[in-house]
Amino acid sequence: MHSHSTCSCGHDHAPHQHGCSSSAKRPVIRKITAISAASVETPCCGDASCSSGDTADDEGDRRAGLSRYSWQVQGMDCPSCARKVETAVRQLSSVDRARVVFSSEKLVVDANSDVRNDVEKAVARAGFQLQRSDAPDAAKTAQPVPGFWQENRSLILLAVLMAASWLLDSVNPAAGQLAFIATTLVGVWPIALSALRLMRSGSPFSIETLMSVAAIGALFIGATAEAAMVLLLFMLGERLESFAASRARKGVTALMALKPDQAVRITGSHRENVQVSALRPGDCIEVAAGARLPADARLLSPFASFDESALTGESIPVERQQGESIAAGSLSVDRLVQLEVVSKPGESAIDRILHLIEEAEERRAPIERFLDRFSRVYTPVIMALALAVAVIPPLLMGTEWQPWIYKGLTLLLIGCPCALVISTPAAITSGLAAATRRGALIKGGAALESLGSVRTIAFDKTGTLTEGKPRVTAIQPFAQQDEAWLLSTAAAIEQGSSHPLAQAIVAAAAERELTLPAATEQRALAGSGVEAIVSNRLLSISAPSKVDAERLAQHRSAVEALESAGNTVVILHDAEQLYGLIALRDTLREDARNALTELKAMGIQGVMLTGDNPRAAAAIAGELGIDYRASLLPEDKVTAVSALNQQQPVAMVGDGINDAPAMKAATIGIAMGSGSDVALETADAALTHNRLTGLAAMIGLSRATHANIRQNITIALGLKAVFLLTTLLGITGLWLAVLADSGATALVTANALRLLRRRS
Repeated sequence: MHSHSTCSCGHDHAPHQHGCSSSAKRPVIRKITAISAASVETPCCGDASCSSGDTADDEGDRRAGLSRYSWQVQGMDCPSCARKVETAVRQLSSVDRARVVFSSEKLVVDANSDVRNDVEKAVARAGFQLQRSDAPDAAKTAQPVPGFWQENRSLILLAVLMAASWLLDSVNPAAGQLAFIATTLVGVWPIALSALRLMRSGSPFSIETLMSVAAIGALFIGATAEAAMVLLLFMLGERLESFAASRARKGVTALMALKPDQAVRITGSHRENVQVSALRPGDCIEVAAGARLPADARLLSPFASFDESALTGESIPVERQQGESIAAGSLSVDRLVQLEVVSKPGESAIDRILHLIEEAEERRAPIERFLDRFSRVYTPVIMALALAVAVIPPLLMGTEWQPWIYKGLTLLLIGCPCALVISTPAAITSGLAAATRRGALIKGGAALESLGSVRTIAFDKTGTLTEGKPRVTAIQPFAQQDEAWLLSTAAAIEQGSSHPLAQAIVAAAAERELTLPAATEQRALAGSGVEAIVSNRLLSISAPSKVDAERLAQHRSAVEALESAGNTVVILHDAEQLYGLIALRDTLREDARNALTELKAMGIQGVMLTGDNPRAAAAIAGELGIDYRASLLPEDKVTAVSALNQQQPVAMVGDGINDAPAMKAATIGIAMGSGSDVALETADAALTHNRLTGLAAMIGLSRATHANIRQNITIALGLKAVFLLTTLLGITGLWLAVLADSGATALVTANALRLLRRRS
């Protein structure tokens, strides 16, 4: 263990250093749990009287008399699927409220009676499967991970049939037409079945209905190749969206993995492994070195160091004293510890973060796919207009049926949304490919479009604007010794420690290729520092506050100057003499200033959100020339982002698990490539090259893509409007209708491909 001074992380830092303050201990994560610790005056371990736990559920905003049921939903590919499930469930008269949280694939229903069987039948009719959340573990069936062929067989089969049809058509056009018809029927069959199911469950004009009408309508007037191509592109887009969605959902799984499934509970002298769900406030648990806490708990051991970076984002482990609270998911760094559980099942810090993600997703307006939204009006209007043109003139005016049926089919082809269907995914696919080439991973078209609207970017500090690793910034000998002696001696004392500050000192000595003197009897002093015998002298490394004030008086100004600049200062000394100080600091990323300059030129303002205290935040923000919010816990970051989001669209850039809720609350979340798995998986986009300068390029590409989509939609709908008018006037016929659709398709595709050639 590495410890110094009064700060809970063992060092007496400057007031603006990581999680420390000149007058207060590092804040404990209490707000995130939304509960208060058990009121226990003395350590309790092994006493049965200490075990307690009220298992009553918190009904929250649920109305009196209603029961709540929850399921895991299987088969959802996109947020619109979640709305289809909600629509199907809301058809049930006994259901008061139904909500699907897409990120965690969870359906929650409030009803005045047991509607579980009815809900499961209704969702099954809509084409999705449910698994009850309260089912016993033995009853829960683990879903096998589908292989590549199983996931993509329909798409691969249709692509092979499409290629074969093209080849056959080039040799024998008649046979080729039959092949295209067969290909279309194979492709439209599952889509049409899905459309029928959705119609019965209350979603008559879904994207599946649009595609079915488009394909079958194209077959009726002989546009067989176009019909098959529309289905192929639709299936490809669905698979890409499903892939992006499944990647995003992995973030929630990774977050849940921070909390172990089992815990060691101590009752008297008896130790037993129990499920985390069996823990109650007051239980005594034991956590080994290198293991994570299964619940929020109060430390019973005298002291220990904990890595809380998963929740706070700060890279330096924190030393906690007996009686202090530690959040679930924190990692015991260096020793076996005993703790008392203070959180109820489902109310730990990790559970609270998951709940924040769900809440943020619910508050955030759903980004519907353009075609799915437009088809609610477009599809029925075109179908009604085509039917009216084919039927009304013969019935009311006594004209011949054949010419008007011909015009009706022509209108149906004009209404066939081939170009419209391709316009958006073609631009988005080109934009996503261009972003990938530039080292940016953007998870789907909605995220790509949302980036362009951003006017403010909120940055996490540690690991995002800074490197996230402390470095030696200054070495000042006090006595007759030089810098090399001071650094090598300090490194000898710190050698072998896992503390980031100790590792930074050792790394600095290694960079200078210094020879370390022999050090023996290295020993960490709880709340004081670390000491060892070097050259037959007992030397110590301590924070300035642990050194006698009179001895440090002549060097106080140097210490304060370094601390005011955001440095952590440690002193090398023995019982009689001070030998010098070493200052360490987390440094800015090299490209941070350039990135913020580029963003400002695009009209985008930056603000820093950090769990660090105000002085540390002010030092970094001052160097970058941006605003800041300090001393923020994950819940506070959500509040700050939500407040900014009310003024204008906000992007949240971070690298830690603690940033995940704020990413969800923002218009779009962006993760650094070096960040945690949860941040990468939860975010809507990621800078895989780990360079902040990629933000401006990413947003510029998004704006270009959005403009391209508008152009494509204008081309597609504009040509349709022209040919719709000329068809009704009898100027154009079937073949020009085909040309209008295929020509528009070619134009929007060529326009979309321009994005691939965009250089910035």
